[in-house]
Amino acid sequence: MKVFIFGSLALLTAILLTELILRLLLGFGNPPLYIADDDIGYLLAPNQRVRRLGNLIIINQYSMRTEAIEKSPAANTLRVFLMGDSIVNGNWWTDQSETLSTRIENELSQPDQPSAEVLNASANSWGPRNQIAYLQKFGIFESHIVMLVINTDDLFGTQPSPLQVGKDRSYPDKKPLLALLELTNRLKKQPPIPGLKEIHNESGDRVGKNLLAIEDIEKYVTTHDAQLLLAMTPLKREVLHGPKDYEVVARQRVNDLVAQQQIPYVDFLTAFQGTPDPEGLYRDHIHLSPTGNSLVTQSLTDLIRQSRPTPP
Repeated sequence: MKVFIFGSLALLTAILLTELILRLLLGFGNPPLYIADDDIGYLLAPNQRVRRLGNLIIINQYSMRTEAIEKSPAANTLRVFLMGDSIVNGNWWTDQSETLSTRIENELSQPDQPSAEVLNASANSWGPRNQIAYLQKFGIFESHIVMLVINTDDLFGTQPSPLQVGKDRSYPDKKPLLALLELTNRLKKQPPIPGLKEIHNESGDRVGKNLLAIEDIEKYVTTHDAQLLLAMTPLKREVLHGPKDYEVVARQRVNDLVAQQQIPYVDFLTAFQGTPDPEGLYRDHIHLSPTGNSLVTQSLTDLIRQSRPTPP
């Protein structure tokens, strides 16, 4: 009987210690939450402050990965509205202090430069159709510049959908009861989500639909007296081996669009290929390492300064 009691106490102690370690050191049990939206598809739930693997994640009242903001920028402050997907968002592997928006804001806010503020409206797997829907719902917050950062895969993105919210473990809509339960769930195979396969198999000219969304973003931004800038990061595979034929065609369509609409544009493919260690620019097949983020930060900062060196 004593053996059973001591064994049970030891097991309970081990479970509690594991739970504490997962929560306090790794941030399990407290994931960033998402909310569904019929037009945007999904966005990060507003007003969150969590830590994952030691990295601080702050989501403000407008579902941006930015501290709380005022609707209007402060006097004599250049406000830049950065939009993108997980590359811009930084996800759980990037501390708030190391996101692209924070890096660019720090670069723009040098002692000899006017004050600058960089907002960050982004979420995992967002594409141009999610982003125009966000703008139409929330606006650009009187920003002077809107900087849209896409990657090659975004050109082939499907229509916005809220189906994965609360069903896909990467898009939770509530906190798990235990950190252990979250870890266990992440180790399981993701079950299929009804209706999502049909979304992912969207037919027709996806590239054309996403380019049209970029055109709509440009029109919206221009109508609100701001300047749109566009940048595209390549996949690691493209940098090492060159784009595939269908990607070459899609890239040319982007070039045609920015030329026609006169949108200032940076394609990072050539710059990435020209670095001494292209593989070192990535943490996986698509997301950038701190080295990659540094290169992108400098180029985007330069483009912003060239386009609007001082606030109006």
